[in-house]
Amino acid sequence: MSKKKGEKKAKSGKKKNPEVFSAADLAPAITQTARSMRTALSRSLGESGLYAGQDGVVLMLAEEDGLTPGQLASRLGVKAPTMTRTIGRMEAQGFLERRPDGTDGRLTKVHLTEVGQKSVEQIGRSVADCGSLAAKGLSDKEVRTLLKLLRTVEHNLQPALADD
Repeated sequence: MSKKKGEKKAKSGKKKNPEVFSAADLAPAITQTARSMRTALSRSLGESGLYAGQDGVVLMLAEEDGLTPGQLASRLGVKAPTMTRTIGRMEAQGFLERRPDGTDGRLTKVHLTEVGQKSVEQIGRSVADCGSLAAKGLSDKEVRTLLKLLRTVEHNLQPALADD
């Protein structure tokens, strides 16, 4: 068993971990990781013509087409004005179209266009590629554990978000 340069061994013969982490380290670590993941995904999505955050809109509408802007905003966790701007931009890009609701004339529903539907497969490939890159060096069990832990963190944060 060779010792890497700079590593120290405890009296027990095991390596000492010089880094001590606490719950206070979670927010910056998760924020930076999410930022890096989002940047990598955005670069991968660039060839499809989508921008950061637009992939979520396409995937949500691929799951359930014909949502209102308010429903989209709520499900994606963004404010309504942000969603309205995103829909406008994506409509200009040809991914979406707004149509009046068939039963309630006061409502407008958002639908994927043919271009938007064709982008779903590219988004799936980009998400899978980005996930593979992020999980490089992790075992399947470690990936499952990480996902379980992240779901728990998300669940724990939900009550704090309910005030918005």
